[in-house]
Amino acid sequence: MKMLRFAALGVAATLTLTACSSGDSSDDNSAKPTGGTTATETAAAPEPATITLWLNGGDTNDDLRKYLVDEFAKENPGSTLKIEQQDWTDVVTKLTTALPDADHTPDVVEVGNTQSPTFTTVGAFLDISDMYDELGGTNLLQSFVDVGKVDGKNYALPYYFGSRYAFYRKDIWTAAGLEVPKTLAELQEDVAKLKTAKMSGFAMGGQDWRNGISWVFANGGELATESGGAWSSTLSDPKTIKGLEQWQQLYKTASNLPSTERDVAYWDFLNDGAKGAAPEAATIMAPGWARWSIGDLVKNDKGDEVRDGMADDKKFDIFALPGVDGGIAPVFAGGSNIAISAKSKHPELSKNLLKIIFSEDFQNMMGKTGLGPANKQYVSSLGDDKFAKTMIETAASSKLTPAAPGWAAVEGAFVYEDLFQKIADGGDVTALAAQYDAKITPMLNGGKG
Repeated sequence: MKMLRFAALGVAATLTLTACSSGDSSDDNSAKPTGGTTATETAAAPEPATITLWLNGGDTNDDLRKYLVDEFAKENPGSTLKIEQQDWTDVVTKLTTALPDADHTPDVVEVGNTQSPTFTTVGAFLDISDMYDELGGTNLLQSFVDVGKVDGKNYALPYYFGSRYAFYRKDIWTAAGLEVPKTLAELQEDVAKLKTAKMSGFAMGGQDWRNGISWVFANGGELATESGGAWSSTLSDPKTIKGLEQWQQLYKTASNLPSTERDVAYWDFLNDGAKGAAPEAATIMAPGWARWSIGDLVKNDKGDEVRDGMADDKKFDIFALPGVDGGIAPVFAGGSNIAISAKSKHPELSKNLLKIIFSEDFQNMMGKTGLGPANKQYVSSLGDDKFAKTMIETAASSKLTPAAPGWAAVEGAFVYEDLFQKIADGGDVTALAAQYDAKITPMLNGGKG
């Protein structure tokens, strides 16, 4: 199997992706990234075949997977959909290996929204621009569309979104005489008051940049900007520094977690400990699905002990992260994109699968499982309770990481984890910003940094 070392991952490409077309050798492909073919290059009805869909983690549950398999077989007689689950921790490496190899590539892949530019900018995905309107068009989540686009052409579209907000112990806040904060400054003050030796006022790991960058966005800062095709890290921008300093203050005054912590199961901290012990946090920040890991233990119909999803609204509640001047602060949006491999031997069947994924039925099914549907026409499927409403509101003002070709390399090298840990340890934010700007900028553009 040949290995493509994408420049975005810090090394030179050793294999150039070539066009996977139906035999058209005209110059029509010259304007698109190497390897991209257009969705208009179609033939007669595709021959029956088995296509492979890579899904990451367990967010797409068994019911959703069964629907895709069954509906694909129904709409494509004689053809079969095979779903293979991948691990988020090494999916970039696996895609880097598999996508350039026509004999081993998955046909359709789920890729993290922050990972999309790494593959779209080197032509790893099929150009599906002429399917854009059919699959949802302007009703699709725009920020996710943007990170899947190159030179005005669509190579990856939104699969699902998740948004994050604050979960808190309402009983503890109320006992302290505190109400839901209306501004970010009020939040900072309130959670500092709630901190004790055994309980974080706001639990936050020192390396938790994915939550931390919401303070940057709230202050109008950016992580990087693009000009003339070149990307620059903008940590030294005064607005970004202000947000980082505000986050540093929150960590110092409100959190008991070590500066080395990341990817923490914060939701566990809100629940009462063993034998009625007090919770370890009064407030956390997490994606909406964390709801089902919070609450009192109850027995379900099968007799299993599960959390009640914060059913006790006098004990638990939520609020959107407030903005600097009120309203809702922009938070980092989680979620995925979906794309067709440019090397797929079955592009037409793969396009048929996308039509099912973006269908009204499947979009509504996703919403009912708590995954934000890619098409905003179907967000009502998330429900109408406070959890769904807050998720929709926060997603509407959410932001993504930069759509730079080397962003996956930055994530893969844990650069932001290192930066945020140093900030949490009390480092000078302005000096660290300048140091990491110099490190990150070449990585954003394909260098090692």
